[in-house]
Amino acid sequence: MAQSTLRIVQLNAGSLLEPGWDQRRLEIVAWLEQLQPDVVCLQEIWEDATHGNTAGWLVDHLDLEHWAFGGAAFGEEMWPDPSLQFGSAVLSRWPVDEWAYHRLPVGRNPDALARGVPWELLHVRTAGLDVFSTHLAPAPQHGRHRQRQVVVIDEVIARARGDRDVVGPFGTRREAMPAILCGDFNAEPESDEIRFLNGFTRLEDRDTFFQDAWRVAGEGGGITMDWRDNPIAADLNVHRKRIDYVFVGDPFRRAGDAGRVLRAELAFHHPLTGLRASDHAGLVVDVVWPDRPA
Repeated sequence: MAQSTLRIVQLNAGSLLEPGWDQRRLEIVAWLEQLQPDVVCLQEIWEDATHGNTAGWLVDHLDLEHWAFGGAAFGEEMWPDPSLQFGSAVLSRWPVDEWAYHRLPVGRNPDALARGVPWELLHVRTAGLDVFSTHLAPAPQHGRHRQRQVVVIDEVIARARGDRDVVGPFGTRREAMPAILCGDFNAEPESDEIRFLNGFTRLEDRDTFFQDAWRVAGEGGGITMDWRDNPIAADLNVHRKRIDYVFVGDPFRRAGDAGRVLRAELAFHHPLTGLRASDHAGLVVDVVWPDRPA
C-alpha cells in the first residue's frame, strides 16, 4: 500500500452471541493477514473473570500488537455474570497513546434489549489519529435510541477533537487528519441517524458532517448483513441491509488531501478458511494520510 494512505478495517466480530467463535476467529485472522490494515475497529468483543479478551486473542495471532478495549456489563436481566464486559476494541499498527470508553444513552421507555445492552463508543488516539468504534441499539424500531446515540457520538468527537477541525482564514489549510468513526450502527442509509452523520438532516438542533466511505467510494449496494449467503445471518432471519459503516470526517481544505476516501470495499464477506467470520460482512477503506508515520 502507498505510504501516504491509511487502511481501516471494520467488523462486528460477533464473538459472544453467535456460534462457532473458536473457528471463526481463525477466519478473522486470515482476513486481517490478507488485508494488512493499519487500524481495525471491532464490535461485540468481550472478556470475563475466567475468559481472556476476544480481541486480545486476535492480537496475539497478528502483527498488530497495539490495541485497546472498552466495555461494560449487561443489565442483570440480560446476563447473569456481572464480570462479563461487552464492547468495542481498536487494533493499531502504532502504540495507543490514550483511549476513553463512553457508554451511550438510550431514549425514553426502552425495551429490555435497548436497556440491557451496554451500547458504547470507544475512542483511541494512535499515531495522531482519532479512531472511534461504536455499536448502536439494534432493532429496526430503535430509531429513537440510535438518534440520541449519534448526537452524543458527535458531541464526544467534537470535544475530543478540540480545534483540529476548525476551518481557518481563506488560503490556509487544516493540518490534522479528520476523525475516523467505524461501527455497527444497526441503521440503514435512509435512516435519520445516518442522514444526520452525513449532514443531510439535523437532530436535536445539531448539525454535523462525516463522509460515508461506501457512499463516496464503494460500488454496489454494500450490503453487510445478507441471509442469502451467510448462514449465521440467515439463522437470525433478518432482512438484507447495509448497517456497518466507516465514516471519515470532513476533508475540506486539509493539507495534502488528508481524509480523501480512495477505496471502500466489502471484507469478510466470503470464507477464506471454510467458515464465515461473522453474521456481518465488514469493510476495508483506504484514506489519504499525507503524514503517515514511516
